[in-house]
Amino acid sequence: MVVTPSQSWSSLARMDERFALRLSPRYMEVDQQGVVFNAWYLVWFDEAFTAWMRHVGVGYDELVGRGVDVQNVHAELDYRSGVRWGEEVGVEVDVVRVGGKSFTLGYTVRRGGEACVEGSIVYAVVATDGSGALEIPADLRAILEEHQRQAA
Repeated sequence: MVVTPSQSWSSLARMDERFALRLSPRYMEVDQQGVVFNAWYLVWFDEAFTAWMRHVGVGYDELVGRGVDVQNVHAELDYRSGVRWGEEVGVEVDVVRVGGKSFTLGYTVRRGGEACVEGSIVYAVVATDGSGALEIPADLRAILEEHQRQAA
């Protein structure tokens, strides 16, 4: 399996303001207590990750086409207050850490200015052929590092 470093994404998007995926909980995501069931927040983080990658110019299909994928290897969530059905929230994404073969993204679910849920996910970079972990490709590393500096 070969990942060609000379292949790169065409643009390095800049975040002039914090990226947030806007959504409103669907009825099926709400439990009997009237708030979003806890497991759905990880789904929201995954949707925000994919949207953020598109926002910064990295198409997931292109990444996989290059033989590179990412796997969630660790997740943490802290619940501050419940989100109810029909409320509009934003899922903010920040680059927290960039390592050699993994990176960490931080997520905040906000209702207005209130942080309802905060969390992070560590993503390991892996080969799509199942051969194991890979170094973060140079062009992806540049994007992650640029956004890590902007978030600081």
